[in-house]
Amino acid sequence: MELRHLRYFVAVAEDLNFTKAAARLRLAQPSLTRQVRNLEEEIGVRLLNRSQSRVTLTEEGRAFLADARRVLALAAESVLAVQRLSRGETGQLNIAYLSNFDFELLPETLRAFRQAFPHISLNLFDLSPAEQVRALEARKIDLGFVGLAPPESARDLRSEVIARHRTVVVLPAKHPLARRRQVKLSDLETLFFVGMSEKTHPGFRQWLNRTCQQAGFTPRVLQDAELEPALMTFVAEGLGVTLARQNLKKTPHPGVTFRPLVPPVKSDYCIAWHRHNDSPALRQYIEIVKGLAAQAH
Repeated sequence: MELRHLRYFVAVAEDLNFTKAAARLRLAQPSLTRQVRNLEEEIGVRLLNRSQSRVTLTEEGRAFLADARRVLALAAESVLAVQRLSRGETGQLNIAYLSNFDFELLPETLRAFRQAFPHISLNLFDLSPAEQVRALEARKIDLGFVGLAPPESARDLRSEVIARHRTVVVLPAKHPLARRRQVKLSDLETLFFVGMSEKTHPGFRQWLNRTCQQAGFTPRVLQDAELEPALMTFVAEGLGVTLARQNLKKTPHPGVTFRPLVPPVKSDYCIAWHRHNDSPALRQYIEIVKGLAAQAH
C-alpha cells in the first residue's frame, strides 16, 4: 500500500462518485476504480458499497477514511518540515553575545529573524569573547557577536565586520581631563592605562596598542580586568584610564566619565562563525545581521 492509494480512496470517499473523484485527481476513471479495488484486496476489507446508482462507505470504510486523512496530513507535514529544514527555515540557532555590551543590533536581528523564520528556535548565550571563540571552535554555538576579530590562532573561524563604533576614553570622574568636552588621544600618553584581560578578551591589548600608536605612543597598562564592571571600577578608583566603544556609555558606571576622542577614532565590531558550519539557518541569520547593520550605517 502506497500513499497514492490512500489519496485515491479519500477522494472517492469524499465525492462518493468515481467519475468526479477521477476528474479531481486527473486520472482515468477505470484506473481509479482499479486502484481502489487493489487497495481493498491488499488490506482484505471492503471499504465501499458500489451499485449502479451510487457509492457509499461501509462501516470499515468510514473508520479507514479518518485514519487515511491523518496519515496523509502527517505525510504532508513531514514533507513541509524537511523542505523548511533544507531551506534553513527550521531547526535551531545558537547565538552568543556579551551582556555588558549594550549592542542594539542584536535584538533587532532577533526580531527580524523570528518574523522571517518562525519555525527556528533561537538560543542565546551570555559569553565573554574568549568563551565565544572556544564555543565556536567546539561547534557548541553557531554565531558569536565577538566584537574584536578572533585571534589568528582560531584558524577555523570566519569573521566579518558589521559595524564601526566610535571609541571614547573612560576617565575617573574627578580627573582633570574629565572637565574637557573632548580629549585628544595624544593627551593620554603620560597616563597609566587599565585594560581587558587576554583571558576573556583576546586581542584587546593589540587593539589598544594599535589605537594609541596612531598618536605616536604605546600605552602603559597597569592592570587588566577580566570583566567590564571590574574595568570600570579600576578606572573609578584611579588606577588608570581606558578606551572603550561608545556603546558602553549606555550602562551605568558610577565614578567614571566618558569623553569622545579628537580626531575621532573608530573600532571594528565583528561577528564570527565556524567555517565548516553549513547550516542554512546560520546563512540566513548572517544575511539579516549584515542587512540591518548596513541600514544602521
